[in-house]
Amino acid sequence: MNTERLAALAAAPVLEIIDAITPDQLDAPTPCAEYDVRRLIGHLLFWGPSLEAAARKEAVTPAGAEADVDLTDWRPRLRAQLERTAAAWSAPEAWQGVTVLGSPNEMPAAMIGGMTVGEIVVHGWDLATAVDRTPSWDVEVLEFVHADLVGSAPVAREMGLFGPEVPVAEDAPLLDRLLGLTGRKV
Repeated sequence: MNTERLAALAAAPVLEIIDAITPDQLDAPTPCAEYDVRRLIGHLLFWGPSLEAAARKEAVTPAGAEADVDLTDWRPRLRAQLERTAAAWSAPEAWQGVTVLGSPNEMPAAMIGGMTVGEIVVHGWDLATAVDRTPSWDVEVLEFVHADLVGSAPVAREMGLFGPEVPVAEDAPLLDRLLGLTGRKV
């Protein structure tokens, strides 16, 4: 699998979703229980620079609190952040060796790359669902995220990052199966 393409393929549908969000939808609830659309946009803007920097093996610790993210002109800022993150993870060396994510503790770069692609897809789906859009990702992206989540979701649940796994039929669409791993009901 060509991991260098994954972040860009994951981001493309999300960029379309961002363009479709209207001001009256910012308070709409998302499937991610902690967030409405506005707070999820803030979450993506808050962590985006750290995910981008991790691809370059740099540590960027988010400043301030996630709840305090300035959402002025959020749309072009979020588009630009997603594009920069996708571009950074498009470099083959981004996926090699170790990297850091907001702290000096090193982790496998491939693990952080997988988490980044998963974050883009899952939170992209959260936004799409909140604003009544139907995103479509390349099967290569969905296969990658699903395989990554099969291994990482149990740890994420232990850390409180995901809710309990939602049972999904084995023959359900791949997107539904990966969302079930994150505790989202489809």
